[in-house]
Amino acid sequence: MKIFYGWKMVSAAAGIQLLHAALLHQAFGAYFAVLTEEKGWSKTSLSAASAMQSMETAIIGPLLGWAIDRFGPQTMIRVGILTFGAGLMLFSQIDTLPGLYGAVLVIALGSSLSGYFPLNIAIIHWFERKRARALSMSGLGLALGGILVPVVAWSILHLGWRTTAFGSGVLAIVIGWPLATVFRRRPQDMGETVDGLPPPTAAEAAAADSTPQREFTAREALRTSAFWLLSLGHGFALLVVTAVNVHAITHMRESLGYSVPQAALYIMIMTISQVGGVLIGGAVGDRYSKRWICAACMLMHAGGLLMLTYATGPLMLTAFAILHGTAWGLRGPFMQAIRADYFGRRSIGMILGLSSLIIAIGQIGGPMVAGLFADATGDYRTGFTVLAVVAGLGSVLFATARKPG
Repeated sequence: MKIFYGWKMVSAAAGIQLLHAALLHQAFGAYFAVLTEEKGWSKTSLSAASAMQSMETAIIGPLLGWAIDRFGPQTMIRVGILTFGAGLMLFSQIDTLPGLYGAVLVIALGSSLSGYFPLNIAIIHWFERKRARALSMSGLGLALGGILVPVVAWSILHLGWRTTAFGSGVLAIVIGWPLATVFRRRPQDMGETVDGLPPPTAAEAAAADSTPQREFTAREALRTSAFWLLSLGHGFALLVVTAVNVHAITHMRESLGYSVPQAALYIMIMTISQVGGVLIGGAVGDRYSKRWICAACMLMHAGGLLMLTYATGPLMLTAFAILHGTAWGLRGPFMQAIRADYFGRRSIGMILGLSSLIIAIGQIGGPMVAGLFADATGDYRTGFTVLAVVAGLGSVLFATARKPG
């Protein structure tokens, strides 16, 4: 039986996102903890490095979205993998804050060109009825990558952070390049149809023509309340996600007395829960209301962060890991799926690119708010509490984001 080529792309996207998560996004907290101690750099200055990744993504987002709509994502993904690997190697050689920021800009460019955004757009063009399932399965790689964080933490501890970063860059290219070559722009390019279904009969085609899905232009999408509510809700969720990725290990090390490898174990539990959330999302995403599921996930993000903030022992840390991880895995793939459901595929790249300008508020704000409060007060309690409350309020944004008429 022939396998639909779209599922091969889903597998490749999962593999690339696993590399990004394991080698950068969820591992950054381990590098953060070591650099804080070795270099004596403040939490705010290191948080700025994380914020720069998000700022770059936001700045190039609309241009990247336009280019993907015009030319397809396949070439960008390949260039992105090479840039991502080179950036990690460059990071292994830094000695100053300006050097760190320069390396981060290169890594961020590679991550943007080969990451979540272009990978999901590629998949959106191949799936409709099974879109949530496909995006959830590709997001499985992002979740599974976190399971390798203890391995990265062990490597940093025993081999050094420079060797770990350089080796990560090599792995990113050696493993990522074959995966990047899998992507194709449209099903028609491979002689296939969306979802891999047989071509519609004349009656089915006539029925579809009588009730077509509206395909929004980017300008039309901007005029809807749904665009703004979904973008703000997504940004509020990332306040928690990015703050945890950057600061959770340092919080557990400084406030709770855990070593970096011990703290990384809770990140692994969080990631296992994220995998569970992705699998749940794949099962229910095409059958139930995505916006209500996302609203519930926002409350789980908030509750999980509060558990981390006021943890008194392993039980509360485990509760944090399960709540936050499950919410992230369940909600994350829905962010692109719900926009494709609402606005269609025609200009989805540009629509997502414009959304990135708003989403960046959360990507930048999460690490910066947590870092600023930590430097000012001596711990993360105030900053984490503020972020948790804002994320909880974000539940209302998703609950009111109805599909445009």
